[in-house]
Amino acid sequence: MEFIGRKEELKRINKIINTNGLTFSLIYGRRRVGKSELIKEVLRNTDIKSIYYECKQVSEINNCNSLSDIVSSIFDLPKMAYSDIESLLTFIFELSKKEKLVLVLDEYPYLKESIKGIDSIFQSLIDKYKDEANISLIILGSYVEVMKTMLEHSNPLYGRVDLSINLKQMDYYESGLFYPNYSAEDKIRIYSVFGGIPYYNRLIDDSKSVRENIIELIASKDARLENEVSMYLNAELSKITNANETFEALAKGYCRFNDILSQSHVSSGPTLIDVLEKLIKMEVVVKEAPINDSNNRRKISYRICDNLSSFYYRYIFKYNSQLSIMDSETFYDLYIAKDFEEKYVPVQFENICRQYLIRNNLKGKFKPVLEKVGKYYYDNPKEHKNGEFDVVSEDANGYIFYEAKFRKNPLSDSLINEEIKQIKETGLNVYKYVFFSRSSFKTDREDVELIKLEKMY
Repeated sequence: MEFIGRKEELKRINKIINTNGLTFSLIYGRRRVGKSELIKEVLRNTDIKSIYYECKQVSEINNCNSLSDIVSSIFDLPKMAYSDIESLLTFIFELSKKEKLVLVLDEYPYLKESIKGIDSIFQSLIDKYKDEANISLIILGSYVEVMKTMLEHSNPLYGRVDLSINLKQMDYYESGLFYPNYSAEDKIRIYSVFGGIPYYNRLIDDSKSVRENIIELIASKDARLENEVSMYLNAELSKITNANETFEALAKGYCRFNDILSQSHVSSGPTLIDVLEKLIKMEVVVKEAPINDSNNRRKISYRICDNLSSFYYRYIFKYNSQLSIMDSETFYDLYIAKDFEEKYVPVQFENICRQYLIRNNLKGKFKPVLEKVGKYYYDNPKEHKNGEFDVVSEDANGYIFYEAKFRKNPLSDSLINEEIKQIKETGLNVYKYVFFSRSSFKTDREDVELIKLEKMY
Protein backbone atom coordinates (compact mmCIF):
# COMPACT_ATOMS: atom_id res chain seq x y z
CA MET A 1 0.00 0.00 0.00
CA GLU A 2 1.38 3.40 -1.03
CA PHE A 3 2.44 5.71 1.79
CA ILE A 4 0.89 9.16 1.36
CA GLY A 5 2.10 12.56 2.58
CA ARG A 6 4.18 13.42 5.68
CA LYS A 7 7.21 14.38 3.57
CA GLU A 8 8.57 16.87 6.11
CA GLU A 9 8.23 14.41 9.00
CA LEU A 10 9.90 11.64 6.98
CA LYS A 11 12.78 13.97 6.18
CA ARG A 12 13.31 14.89 9.84
CA ILE A 13 13.20 11.28 11.08
CA ASN A 14 15.51 10.02 8.33
CA LYS A 15 18.00 12.72 9.21
CA ILE A 16 18.02 11.71 12.90
CA ILE A 17 18.39 7.96 12.29
CA ASN A 18 21.27 8.59 9.89
CA THR A 19 23.10 10.59 12.52
CA ASN A 20 26.00 8.69 14.08
CA GLY A 21 25.99 8.20 17.83
CA LEU A 22 23.12 8.06 20.29
CA THR A 23 19.94 9.98 19.45
CA PHE A 24 16.61 10.06 21.27
CA SER A 25 13.32 10.99 19.58
CA LEU A 26 9.71 11.39 20.74
CA ILE A 27 6.81 11.08 18.31
CA TYR A 28 3.34 11.56 19.74
CA GLY A 29 -0.18 12.47 18.68
CA ARG A 30 -3.77 11.32 19.00
CA ARG A 31 -4.67 7.78 18.05
CA ARG A 32 -5.27 7.00 14.34
CA VAL A 33 -3.14 9.99 13.26
CA GLY A 34 -0.52 7.72 11.66
CA LYS A 35 2.45 7.60 14.05
CA SER A 36 3.10 3.88 13.64
CA GLU A 37 2.74 3.94 9.86
CA LEU A 38 5.07 6.93 9.69
CA ILE A 39 7.87 5.17 11.53
CA LYS A 40 7.26 1.90 9.68
CA GLU A 41 7.67 3.78 6.39
CA VAL A 42 11.03 5.07 7.62
CA LEU A 43 12.13 1.57 8.63
CA ARG A 44 11.02 0.10 5.29
CA ASN A 45 13.33 2.46 3.47
CA THR A 46 16.52 2.15 5.48
CA ASP A 47 19.28 -0.45 5.55
CA ILE A 48 19.93 0.22 9.24
CA LYS A 49 19.07 -2.76 11.42
CA SER A 50 15.93 -1.94 13.39
CA ILE A 51 13.98 -3.30 16.34
CA TYR A 52 10.29 -2.33 16.40
CA TYR A 53 8.22 -3.26 19.43
CA GLU A 54 4.64 -2.28 20.27
CA CYS A 55 4.35 -2.13 24.05
CA LYS A 56 1.42 -3.92 25.69
CA GLN A 57 -0.74 -3.35 28.77
CA VAL A 58 0.81 -6.33 30.55
CA SER A 59 3.43 -6.96 33.23
CA GLU A 60 7.09 -6.00 32.90
CA ILE A 61 8.18 -9.60 32.43
CA ASN A 62 5.60 -10.14 29.68
CA ASN A 63 6.82 -7.05 27.76
CA CYS A 64 10.40 -8.13 28.44
CA ASN A 65 9.81 -11.62 27.04
CA SER A 66 8.10 -10.26 23.92
CA LEU A 67 10.86 -7.76 23.18
CA SER A 68 13.50 -10.45 23.88
CA ASP A 69 11.93 -12.72 21.27
CA ILE A 70 12.10 -9.94 18.66
CA VAL A 71 15.75 -9.20 19.46
CA SER A 72 16.62 -12.91 19.31
CA SER A 73 14.94 -13.22 15.92
CA ILE A 74 16.60 -10.14 14.40
CA PHE A 75 20.11 -11.03 15.59
CA ASP A 76 19.71 -14.80 15.17
CA LEU A 77 20.38 -15.43 18.86
CA PRO A 78 19.19 -18.21 21.17
CA LYS A 79 16.14 -17.45 23.29
CA MET A 80 17.11 -14.97 25.98
CA ALA A 81 16.05 -15.17 29.62
CA TYR A 82 15.88 -11.52 30.63
CA SER A 83 13.24 -10.87 33.31
CA ASP A 84 13.64 -7.10 33.67
CA ILE A 85 13.58 -4.42 31.00
CA GLU A 86 16.71 -2.59 32.18
CA SER A 87 18.92 -5.63 31.59
CA LEU A 88 17.43 -6.21 28.15
CA LEU A 89 17.82 -2.57 27.13
CA THR A 90 21.43 -2.60 28.38
CA PHE A 91 22.06 -5.62 26.12
CA ILE A 92 20.58 -3.74 23.13
CA PHE A 93 22.68 -0.65 23.85
CA GLU A 94 25.77 -2.87 24.06
CA LEU A 95 24.92 -4.37 20.66
CA SER A 96 24.81 -0.86 19.17
CA LYS A 97 28.46 -0.36 20.06
CA LYS A 98 29.23 -2.84 17.26
CA GLU A 99 26.70 -1.70 14.61
CA LYS A 100 24.19 1.08 14.05
CA LEU A 101 20.69 0.23 15.40
CA VAL A 102 17.24 1.78 15.52
CA LEU A 103 15.08 0.87 18.53
CA VAL A 104 11.40 1.84 18.30
CA LEU A 105 9.08 1.47 21.29
CA ASP A 106 5.51 2.11 20.15
CA GLU A 107 2.73 2.94 22.67
CA TYR A 108 5.38 3.70 25.29
CA PRO A 109 2.83 4.92 27.90
CA TYR A 110 1.80 1.25 28.35
CA LEU A 111 5.39 0.52 29.40
CA LYS A 112 5.27 3.43 31.84
CA GLU A 113 2.16 1.91 33.42
CA SER A 114 3.79 -1.43 34.16
CA ILE A 115 7.40 -0.41 34.88
CA LYS A 116 7.96 2.08 37.66
CA GLY A 117 10.78 4.48 36.89
CA ILE A 118 11.16 3.53 33.21
CA ASP A 119 12.00 7.14 32.31
CA SER A 120 14.81 7.08 34.87
CA ILE A 121 16.08 3.79 33.41
CA PHE A 122 16.33 5.38 29.97
CA GLN A 123 17.95 8.50 31.43
CA SER A 124 20.61 6.34 33.06
CA LEU A 125 21.24 4.37 29.84
CA ILE A 126 21.42 7.50 27.67
CA ASP A 127 23.89 9.14 30.04
CA LYS A 128 26.00 5.97 30.32
CA TYR A 129 26.18 5.22 26.60
CA LYS A 130 26.05 8.72 25.07
CA ASP A 131 29.69 8.50 23.93
CA GLU A 132 29.76 4.79 23.01
CA ALA A 133 26.42 3.65 21.57
CA ASN A 134 25.37 4.08 17.94
CA ILE A 135 21.63 3.82 18.38
CA SER A 136 18.57 5.85 17.43
CA LEU A 137 16.01 5.42 20.19
CA ILE A 138 12.50 6.38 19.04
CA ILE A 139 9.54 6.42 21.42
CA LEU A 140 5.94 6.69 20.19
CA GLY A 141 2.75 7.32 22.16
CA SER A 142 -0.92 8.17 21.71
CA TYR A 143 -1.50 9.57 25.20
CA VAL A 144 -0.36 13.08 24.37
CA GLU A 145 -0.36 14.41 27.93
CA VAL A 146 1.80 11.49 29.13
CA MET A 147 4.24 11.97 26.27
CA LYS A 148 4.50 15.73 26.80
CA THR A 149 5.54 15.20 30.44
CA MET A 150 8.77 13.67 29.09
CA LEU A 151 9.72 17.10 27.79
CA GLU A 152 9.15 18.82 31.13
CA HIS A 153 11.92 20.01 33.41
CA SER A 154 10.82 17.65 36.20
CA ASN A 155 11.20 14.54 34.01
CA PRO A 156 14.48 12.55 34.18
CA LEU A 157 14.71 12.69 30.37
CA TYR A 158 14.55 16.48 30.23
CA GLY A 159 17.21 17.91 27.92
CA ARG A 160 17.99 14.56 26.32
CA VAL A 161 15.44 14.62 23.49
CA ASP A 162 17.04 15.31 20.09
CA LEU A 163 13.83 15.26 18.04
CA SER A 164 10.23 15.83 19.11
CA ILE A 165 7.29 15.56 16.71
CA ASN A 166 3.70 16.24 17.75
CA LEU A 167 2.04 14.56 14.76
CA LYS A 168 -1.10 16.43 13.72
CA GLN A 169 -3.92 15.61 11.33
CA MET A 170 -3.09 16.10 7.67
CA ASP A 171 -4.46 19.22 6.02
CA TYR A 172 -7.09 19.24 3.29
CA TYR A 173 -4.47 18.99 0.51
CA GLU A 174 -2.55 15.96 1.78
CA SER A 175 -5.85 14.26 2.68
CA GLY A 176 -7.01 14.76 -0.90
CA LEU A 177 -4.13 12.54 -2.07
CA PHE A 178 -6.01 9.56 -0.60
CA TYR A 179 -8.91 10.05 -3.03
CA PRO A 180 -7.36 11.44 -6.25
CA ASN A 181 -10.28 10.51 -8.50
CA TYR A 182 -12.68 12.94 -6.82
CA SER A 183 -13.34 16.41 -8.19
CA ALA A 184 -12.17 19.38 -6.12
CA GLU A 185 -15.78 19.84 -4.92
CA ASP A 186 -16.04 16.27 -3.69
CA LYS A 187 -12.62 16.43 -2.05
CA ILE A 188 -13.92 19.38 -0.02
CA ARG A 189 -17.07 17.43 0.89
CA ILE A 190 -15.30 14.23 1.93
CA TYR A 191 -12.62 16.10 3.90
CA SER A 192 -15.42 17.94 5.72
CA VAL A 193 -16.54 14.58 7.11
CA PHE A 194 -13.35 12.54 7.62
CA GLY A 195 -10.76 15.26 8.12
CA GLY A 196 -7.05 14.54 8.10
CA ILE A 197 -6.85 11.20 9.91
CA PRO A 198 -5.02 8.74 7.58
CA TYR A 199 -6.82 5.72 9.04
CA TYR A 200 -10.19 7.16 8.02
CA ASN A 201 -8.99 8.36 4.63
CA ARG A 202 -7.65 4.93 3.67
CA LEU A 203 -11.20 3.59 4.02
CA ILE A 204 -12.59 6.00 1.41
CA ASP A 205 -13.37 4.50 -1.98
CA ASP A 206 -13.23 7.28 -4.58
CA SER A 207 -14.90 5.04 -7.16
CA LYS A 208 -18.07 5.54 -5.11
CA SER A 209 -19.93 8.80 -4.50
CA VAL A 210 -19.40 10.99 -1.43
CA ARG A 211 -22.90 10.02 -0.34
CA GLU A 212 -22.14 6.30 -0.60
CA ASN A 213 -18.92 6.65 1.40
CA ILE A 214 -20.62 8.63 4.16
CA ILE A 215 -23.43 6.08 4.44
CA GLU A 216 -21.13 3.06 4.41
CA LEU A 217 -18.51 4.43 6.81
CA ILE A 218 -20.44 6.52 9.35
CA ALA A 219 -24.15 7.03 8.59
CA SER A 220 -25.57 3.52 8.84
CA LYS A 221 -26.17 1.02 11.59
CA ASP A 222 -22.96 -0.91 12.40
CA ALA A 223 -20.95 1.29 10.01
CA ARG A 224 -17.17 0.92 10.16
CA LEU A 225 -16.70 4.25 11.99
CA GLU A 226 -20.05 4.45 13.77
CA ASN A 227 -18.50 4.14 17.24
CA GLU A 228 -15.11 5.66 16.43
CA VAL A 229 -15.75 9.03 18.09
CA SER A 230 -17.31 7.61 21.26
CA MET A 231 -14.53 5.00 21.59
CA TYR A 232 -11.85 7.68 21.36
CA LEU A 233 -13.55 9.86 23.96
CA ASN A 234 -14.18 6.95 26.33
CA ALA A 235 -10.53 5.94 26.11
CA GLU A 236 -9.36 9.44 27.06
CA LEU A 237 -12.07 10.72 29.44
CA SER A 238 -13.35 9.32 32.72
CA LYS A 239 -16.75 11.06 32.35
CA ILE A 240 -18.23 11.11 28.87
CA THR A 241 -21.56 12.81 29.67
CA ASN A 242 -20.19 16.34 29.99
CA ALA A 243 -18.16 15.89 26.80
CA ASN A 244 -21.30 14.82 24.93
CA GLU A 245 -23.16 17.87 26.22
CA THR A 246 -20.33 20.18 25.19
CA PHE A 247 -20.02 18.65 21.74
CA GLU A 248 -23.75 18.93 21.12
CA ALA A 249 -23.71 22.65 21.92
CA LEU A 250 -20.65 23.22 19.70
CA ALA A 251 -22.19 21.19 16.86
CA LYS A 252 -25.24 23.49 16.95
CA GLY A 253 -22.98 26.49 16.36
CA TYR A 254 -22.64 27.85 19.90
CA CYS A 255 -19.05 28.98 20.30
CA ARG A 256 -18.88 31.40 23.23
CA PHE A 257 -18.26 30.01 26.70
CA ASN A 258 -21.47 31.37 28.25
CA ASP A 259 -23.56 30.19 25.29
CA ILE A 260 -22.08 26.69 25.51
CA LEU A 261 -22.78 26.63 29.24
CA SER A 262 -26.40 27.79 28.86
CA GLN A 263 -27.16 25.49 25.93
CA SER A 264 -25.66 22.38 27.50
CA HIS A 265 -26.47 20.60 30.77
CA VAL A 266 -22.94 20.88 32.11
CA SER A 267 -23.39 21.61 35.80
CA SER A 268 -21.11 24.61 36.27
CA GLY A 269 -18.60 26.98 34.70
CA PRO A 270 -15.57 25.33 36.33
CA THR A 271 -16.75 21.93 35.08
CA LEU A 272 -17.11 23.28 31.54
CA ILE A 273 -13.63 24.84 31.72
CA ASP A 274 -12.24 21.44 32.71
CA VAL A 275 -14.09 19.65 29.89
CA LEU A 276 -12.99 22.17 27.25
CA GLU A 277 -9.36 22.01 28.42
CA LYS A 278 -9.39 18.21 28.11
CA LEU A 279 -10.97 18.31 24.64
CA ILE A 280 -8.41 20.90 23.52
CA LYS A 281 -5.56 18.69 24.76
CA MET A 282 -7.11 15.79 22.83
CA GLU A 283 -7.03 18.04 19.73
CA VAL A 284 -10.73 17.65 18.96
CA VAL A 285 -11.66 21.19 20.04
CA VAL A 286 -9.71 24.40 19.41
CA LYS A 287 -9.77 27.70 21.29
CA GLU A 288 -9.63 30.81 19.10
CA ALA A 289 -9.30 34.56 19.56
CA PRO A 290 -9.62 37.29 16.91
CA ILE A 291 -6.28 38.34 15.40
CA ASN A 292 -6.97 42.01 16.21
CA ASP A 293 -7.87 41.44 19.88
CA SER A 294 -6.14 38.23 20.92
CA ASN A 295 -5.90 39.08 24.63
CA ASN A 296 -9.59 39.79 25.15
CA ARG A 297 -11.01 36.81 27.04
CA ARG A 298 -14.59 37.85 26.28
CA LYS A 299 -14.00 37.36 22.57
CA ILE A 300 -12.56 33.86 22.82
CA SER A 301 -14.53 31.20 20.97
CA TYR A 302 -14.40 27.42 20.70
CA ARG A 303 -15.06 25.08 17.78
CA ILE A 304 -14.78 21.39 16.98
CA CYS A 305 -11.59 20.96 14.93
CA ASP A 306 -11.94 17.22 14.36
CA ASN A 307 -14.21 16.82 11.34
CA LEU A 308 -15.46 13.33 12.11
CA SER A 309 -16.47 14.45 15.62
CA SER A 310 -18.22 17.49 14.15
CA PHE A 311 -20.17 15.38 11.66
CA TYR A 312 -20.93 12.70 14.24
CA TYR A 313 -22.46 15.08 16.79
CA ARG A 314 -24.36 17.08 14.21
CA TYR A 315 -26.03 14.08 12.58
CA ILE A 316 -25.34 10.64 14.09
CA PHE A 317 -25.40 11.32 17.83
CA LYS A 318 -28.34 13.70 17.49
CA TYR A 319 -30.49 11.36 15.41
CA ASN A 320 -29.25 8.00 16.68
CA SER A 321 -32.77 6.76 17.53
CA GLN A 322 -33.94 7.42 13.97
CA LEU A 323 -30.82 5.82 12.53
CA SER A 324 -31.50 2.60 14.44
CA ILE A 325 -34.97 2.10 12.86
CA MET A 326 -34.47 3.49 9.36
CA ASP A 327 -32.96 2.38 6.11
CA SER A 328 -29.61 4.17 5.90
CA GLU A 329 -30.32 5.88 2.57
CA THR A 330 -33.65 7.18 3.83
CA PHE A 331 -31.93 8.43 6.98
CA TYR A 332 -29.28 10.25 4.91
CA ASP A 333 -31.87 11.92 2.69
CA LEU A 334 -34.03 13.02 5.64
CA TYR A 335 -31.47 14.15 8.21
CA ILE A 336 -28.21 14.85 6.40
CA ALA A 337 -28.40 15.65 2.67
CA LYS A 338 -29.81 19.21 2.61
CA ASP A 339 -28.16 20.53 5.76
CA PHE A 340 -24.85 18.93 4.79
CA GLU A 341 -24.71 20.68 1.44
CA GLU A 342 -26.14 24.06 2.42
CA LYS A 343 -24.77 24.59 5.95
CA TYR A 344 -22.26 22.00 7.16
CA VAL A 345 -19.83 21.93 4.22
CA PRO A 346 -19.84 25.74 3.72
CA VAL A 347 -18.70 26.21 7.33
CA GLN A 348 -15.99 23.57 6.94
CA PHE A 349 -14.95 25.24 3.68
CA GLU A 350 -13.99 28.36 5.64
CA ASN A 351 -11.56 26.29 7.73
CA ILE A 352 -10.18 24.67 4.58
CA CYS A 353 -9.54 28.12 3.09
CA ARG A 354 -7.56 29.02 6.22
CA GLN A 355 -5.51 25.86 5.71
CA TYR A 356 -4.87 26.90 2.10
CA LEU A 357 -3.48 30.24 3.28
CA ILE A 358 -1.29 28.69 5.97
CA ARG A 359 -0.03 25.97 3.61
CA ASN A 360 1.02 28.46 0.95
CA ASN A 361 2.44 30.86 3.52
CA LEU A 362 4.69 28.10 4.86
CA LYS A 363 5.91 27.48 1.31
CA GLY A 364 6.83 31.16 0.94
CA LYS A 365 4.26 31.85 -1.78
CA PHE A 366 2.95 35.10 -0.29
CA LYS A 367 4.80 38.40 -0.60
CA PRO A 368 4.73 39.98 1.90
CA VAL A 369 4.52 36.96 4.20
CA LEU A 370 1.29 36.57 6.21
CA GLU A 371 1.92 37.31 9.88
CA LYS A 372 -1.53 36.37 11.19
CA VAL A 373 -4.46 34.33 9.85
CA GLY A 374 -7.75 33.97 11.69
CA LYS A 375 -10.95 35.68 12.75
CA TYR A 376 -11.32 39.47 12.90
CA TYR A 377 -13.59 41.13 15.43
CA TYR A 378 -15.46 44.27 14.32
CA ASP A 379 -17.61 46.80 16.12
CA ASN A 380 -19.99 48.97 14.09
CA PRO A 381 -21.42 51.63 16.44
CA LYS A 382 -23.45 53.29 13.67
CA GLU A 383 -25.42 50.09 13.05
CA HIS A 384 -25.33 49.11 16.76
CA LYS A 385 -23.86 45.72 15.96
CA ASN A 386 -20.65 43.78 16.23
CA GLY A 387 -19.40 40.45 14.99
CA GLU A 388 -16.53 38.55 13.41
CA PHE A 389 -15.18 37.93 9.97
CA ASP A 390 -14.13 34.28 9.78
CA VAL A 391 -11.04 34.57 7.57
CA VAL A 392 -8.74 37.61 7.63
CA SER A 393 -4.96 37.82 7.32
CA GLU A 394 -2.52 40.52 8.37
CA ASP A 395 0.83 41.31 6.76
CA ALA A 396 3.21 44.26 6.43
CA ASN A 397 0.78 46.04 4.09
CA GLY A 398 -2.28 45.64 6.31
CA TYR A 399 -5.33 43.36 6.24
CA ILE A 400 -6.65 41.03 3.53
CA PHE A 401 -10.28 39.91 3.73
CA TYR A 402 -11.34 36.46 2.48
CA GLU A 403 -14.84 35.25 1.70
CA ALA A 404 -15.47 31.52 1.21
CA LYS A 405 -18.49 30.68 -0.94
CA PHE A 406 -19.36 27.00 -1.39
CA ARG A 407 -22.49 27.34 -3.47
CA LYS A 408 -23.74 26.68 -6.98
CA ASN A 409 -24.61 30.24 -7.99
CA PRO A 410 -21.83 32.20 -9.70
CA LEU A 411 -20.31 35.18 -7.91
CA SER A 412 -21.43 38.28 -9.77
CA ASP A 413 -19.65 41.59 -9.76
CA SER A 414 -22.61 43.17 -7.98
CA LEU A 415 -22.49 40.54 -5.22
CA ILE A 416 -18.75 41.09 -4.75
CA ASN A 417 -19.28 44.86 -4.57
CA GLU A 418 -22.06 44.40 -2.00
CA GLU A 419 -19.76 42.25 0.17
CA ILE A 420 -17.01 44.86 -0.02
CA LYS A 421 -19.43 47.63 0.87
CA GLN A 422 -20.51 45.76 4.01
CA ILE A 423 -16.88 45.19 5.01
CA LYS A 424 -16.06 48.89 4.67
CA GLU A 425 -19.06 49.82 6.81
CA THR A 426 -17.53 47.89 9.72
CA GLY A 427 -14.39 50.05 9.60
CA LEU A 428 -12.05 47.21 8.62
CA ASN A 429 -9.23 48.76 6.62
CA VAL A 430 -8.54 46.22 3.86
CA TYR A 431 -6.11 46.60 0.97
CA LYS A 432 -7.17 43.42 -0.81
CA TYR A 433 -10.25 41.20 -1.08
CA VAL A 434 -10.03 37.49 -1.92
CA PHE A 435 -13.01 35.32 -2.80
CA PHE A 436 -12.88 31.51 -2.72
CA SER A 437 -15.66 29.97 -4.78
CA ARG A 438 -16.73 26.61 -6.20
CA SER A 439 -18.62 28.39 -8.99
CA SER A 440 -17.57 30.75 -11.76
CA PHE A 441 -17.16 34.51 -11.28
CA LYS A 442 -16.07 37.64 -13.07
CA THR A 443 -14.95 41.05 -11.90
CA ASP A 444 -12.86 43.94 -13.18
CA ARG A 445 -11.75 45.18 -9.74
CA GLU A 446 -7.96 45.31 -9.35
CA ASP A 447 -8.13 44.92 -5.56
CA VAL A 448 -10.01 41.62 -5.82
CA GLU A 449 -8.49 38.16 -6.27
CA LEU A 450 -10.66 35.17 -7.17
CA ILE A 451 -9.68 31.61 -6.28
CA LYS A 452 -11.52 28.57 -7.61
CA LEU A 453 -11.42 25.17 -5.92
CA GLU A 454 -9.15 23.66 -8.57
CA LYS A 455 -6.40 26.14 -7.69
CA MET A 456 -6.53 24.95 -4.07
CA TYR A 457 -5.45 21.46 -5.21
